[in-house]
Amino acid sequence: MRDMEMLRRSSVFAAEAIDVFNRTPNDKELVSQGKALCKDYINSRLNLAGLGWSKPELSLSAAGGLLGEVSSILLWLGDELEYLRPTVYRNVARQLNITVTSENVVSDAFLAVADQIFSAGVTWGKVVSLFAVAGALAVDCVRHDHPAMVHTIVDSFGEFVRKTLSPWLKRRGGWADITKCVVNSDPRLPHWLASAASTCGHYLKAVVFYMIRER
Repeated sequence: MRDMEMLRRSSVFAAEAIDVFNRTPNDKELVSQGKALCKDYINSRLNLAGLGWSKPELSLSAAGGLLGEVSSILLWLGDELEYLRPTVYRNVARQLNITVTSENVVSDAFLAVADQIFSAGVTWGKVVSLFAVAGALAVDCVRHDHPAMVHTIVDSFGEFVRKTLSPWLKRRGGWADITKCVVNSDPRLPHWLASAASTCGHYLKAVVFYMIRER
């Protein structure tokens, strides 16, 4: 009887563990993971620009695991996106005609860009584009001696995930869905990424008019 009970408990524990591993992340987890991915993306862009804003951290991609794989894919797609449209993802603060001295201004501008990008729906291409905007804006902030704004951008990204992206991500099973949308053996860019590259510039211009109207 004791052996049977131990076997039953072991089976229940295994089933619960598999359920946790396979289940779709909840809203809080999606936001937390999104902020970690955004911070990792920003750190990579600051490193590429030769800028530092905090003590060195182990990147998600270097740490490994499923979230690390997602981060690696986002960084690769971001590289390609920025290569396709380099002028769009540089000097974002100047394009938006904002200063980066105020948390409210930086947050409002980032969220306005996000709203514009996703005004017609959510795609992975647009998600990558938002990471690229976050990275570029963070570089602007650090270059202008306002490194604390990096936290503002990451928090704003998390807020946008909570309000807008979370339902879409849950339907797709979480951030790991992007790993299914990229075939590593195929050197061609996904068509949805090329589409995002061709439209983000229009979103930034639209936000400039929005920001002027709101002032």
